[in-house]
Amino acid sequence: MRALLVVNPAATTTSARTRDVLMHALASEMKLEVVTTEYRGHARDLGRRAADSDSIELVVALGGDGTVNEVVNGLLHNGPDPDRLPRLAVVPGGSTNVFARALGLPNDAVEATGAILDALALRSERTVGLGLAAGTPGTEDEAVPSRWFTFCAGFGFDAGVIGRVEQQRERGKRSTHALYVRQVVRQFLEEPHRRQGLITLERPGADPVEDLVLSIVCNTAPWTYLGNRPLYASPEASFDAALDILGLTRLSTTAVARYATQLLTSSPDRGPHGRHAVSLHDLTDFTLHSKAPLPLQMDGDHLGLRTSVTFTGVRRALRVIV
Repeated sequence: MRALLVVNPAATTTSARTRDVLMHALASEMKLEVVTTEYRGHARDLGRRAADSDSIELVVALGGDGTVNEVVNGLLHNGPDPDRLPRLAVVPGGSTNVFARALGLPNDAVEATGAILDALALRSERTVGLGLAAGTPGTEDEAVPSRWFTFCAGFGFDAGVIGRVEQQRERGKRSTHALYVRQVVRQFLEEPHRRQGLITLERPGADPVEDLVLSIVCNTAPWTYLGNRPLYASPEASFDAALDILGLTRLSTTAVARYATQLLTSSPDRGPHGRHAVSLHDLTDFTLHSKAPLPLQMDGDHLGLRTSVTFTGVRRALRVIV
């Protein structure tokens, strides 16, 4: 088997020595080309090259969720074709690694590498669905390129939190769960629309859902992790279905306390619920409009401000090694 290993040297939970051990372990079982990313978007370019290759059968992404997202967008640059495209394997090296953990892989890079090698020996793989977000036709964002996401997207409040975290990281702060919690508090205190949301959800054959302050789009469950604790925004979300969405119409102090508690105590059977919560399951197509530009994030990557985003849930988009 010919494989391409895409390595993010800035992966927060793997050292250079650990990465070297993993490379040798993989190289002992396959014909391996190793490329270390050098710039933002490099992993996407490498995924594109693999997709266009006639000989690469497997792409291994060693890094966090951002690295995986870039590789996936490169692999699917001409659209999904799971029977033709190289398979994807993920070695978790970031601070959270939601996609890898949602696939059932260990959160330790060495153990995950062993699990991948075992899966390859057993020819164990699955086909997963993915989410696609694009600028909405007829709006000022219609020219925004489409982008795939593996586990979640957010429009509004949670994307604002991601943006704050990225600003702190650019100033030299380490990406920790404590950093995220601090930015959630700051985003809440400075959120001007927390009592009257700006977002409207539109979907075919249904009435619009208006005045959303927060909108979280999930492609799998859990939505994310706080340390080792899984948080379920949309417990029914699955790689085998389309997309789920959780929306909140109010973020008053009382509402935030209620829904934060529900998230922290969420389970595969129960997520946030209540008068100000909107939960929808297995949506193939829908659009989120805002009365003013709001931040957008996908797989934990802040993508700037948007006024309208159209989402599509694509079943059977990519084969992964598990």
